[in-house]
Amino acid sequence: MIPVIVIVGRPNVGKSTLFNQLTRTRDALVANEPGLTRDRQYGFGKVGEFPYIIVDTGGLSGEKVGIDPAMADQVDAAMEEAHHLLFMVDGKEGLTGSDELIARDLRKWQKPITVVVNKTDRVAPDVACADFFSLGLGDVVPIAASHGRGVQALMRAAYAQLPEKPEAALEEQDAQPGIRLAVVGRPNVGKSTLINRILGEERVVAYDEPGTTRDSIFIPFERDGQAFTLIDTAGVRRRSKVKPGIEKFSAIKTLEAIERSNVVLLTLDARQGVSDQDATLLGMVLESGRALVIGVNKWDGLSREVKDSIRSDLDRKIPFADFAKVHFISALHGSGVGLLLDSVIKAYTCARKKIATPVITRLLEKALQMHSPPLVRGRRIKLRYAHQGGVNPPLIIIHGNQTDSVPDAYHRYLINFFRKALKIEGTPIRITFKGGDNPYKDKRNKLTPRQIHSKKRLMKHVKKK
Repeated sequence: MIPVIVIVGRPNVGKSTLFNQLTRTRDALVANEPGLTRDRQYGFGKVGEFPYIIVDTGGLSGEKVGIDPAMADQVDAAMEEAHHLLFMVDGKEGLTGSDELIARDLRKWQKPITVVVNKTDRVAPDVACADFFSLGLGDVVPIAASHGRGVQALMRAAYAQLPEKPEAALEEQDAQPGIRLAVVGRPNVGKSTLINRILGEERVVAYDEPGTTRDSIFIPFERDGQAFTLIDTAGVRRRSKVKPGIEKFSAIKTLEAIERSNVVLLTLDARQGVSDQDATLLGMVLESGRALVIGVNKWDGLSREVKDSIRSDLDRKIPFADFAKVHFISALHGSGVGLLLDSVIKAYTCARKKIATPVITRLLEKALQMHSPPLVRGRRIKLRYAHQGGVNPPLIIIHGNQTDSVPDAYHRYLINFFRKALKIEGTPIRITFKGGDNPYKDKRNKLTPRQIHSKKRLMKHVKKK
């Protein structure tokens, strides 16, 4: 079993900065504002050749109102899974009353603890650590997480206290196994509730307040032998509504999550209809080329008239996503959720489908027979053959003459024809055209000086005869 090491502490002591140092990523949001991390964030690291799972957690503030109790529950769940705890404190501020309260709670878990004194880059390490020995929790290690100083020594010290050591290193590609599924949508449409329903546990904070999720949270799980990594993302608002600072960073994290995913699950709110923000976000997903499944949430309890209106909105406002499977669901009650993963697997399989060149070329010939390309300046466009140029999304490259004059309408006709003929669902298809001009056409009537001299000698020889 790979050991789990959990970072805990007060808000704004540098837990997410340390997490990013250990995972060599920027998966955890970092800013000079307390309370930024709200859910468990998992990552992978190594001490030499030995792997570990590192978990970033929300700051323990002790507040009993609002979202803080839910955040504390997430920290408790992380510590339940932990083999070792890294209790992070602020070396500049010194020992505080909140640190002492957290230390008292940590003792109850009876697990190995290392006190991590952060922000010692401008403070003598011995002076910064002196007060924290009084906590009586074990080793006290000074670091500067923002610069990476002392981080490797910290992990070697923590690793030495683990009861069991793994014998093999985890390969980097196993960090995010299986189909990477990003759940995106506007704030408060029920993304975290939907993920909890899929997983069957309260894995992420679900709270009736827009913007609860700020990070992109990666959650591996398995269903019927198929591995997945769910990515819970922050809600994306209209650009004019995005405030400077944290919320702007969250929107960027969502777009990065789309880029890192294989399939995107776009979550809509049936009670709010299809908004311009939904269409804009969908455009971003399509621009990335990712496979797509649409979940219309909060479908339960709506009248027939409202349901018909929403279906009409889908056809009218997002016709460019007609290839995506649409599910009408209730994340809160679970209705319709069970079919989502089947569509995700189908979309993922189609997005990575490989087609032989003869098959694509024969289909192109059939498409041309059914509907010939139009005339351009009195000449007909000639499309000769096609082949596959890539996957995820499937890319078809068509060669011919005057390909730069292919009208958009005929381009769309070919996309729809190939989609139907190849039975591709849930993923966009891209078609690019390449001209087939003869590379020697400009040289056809041009002879080199040596060729001209040889031709003249030949002509003289013929005349003599």
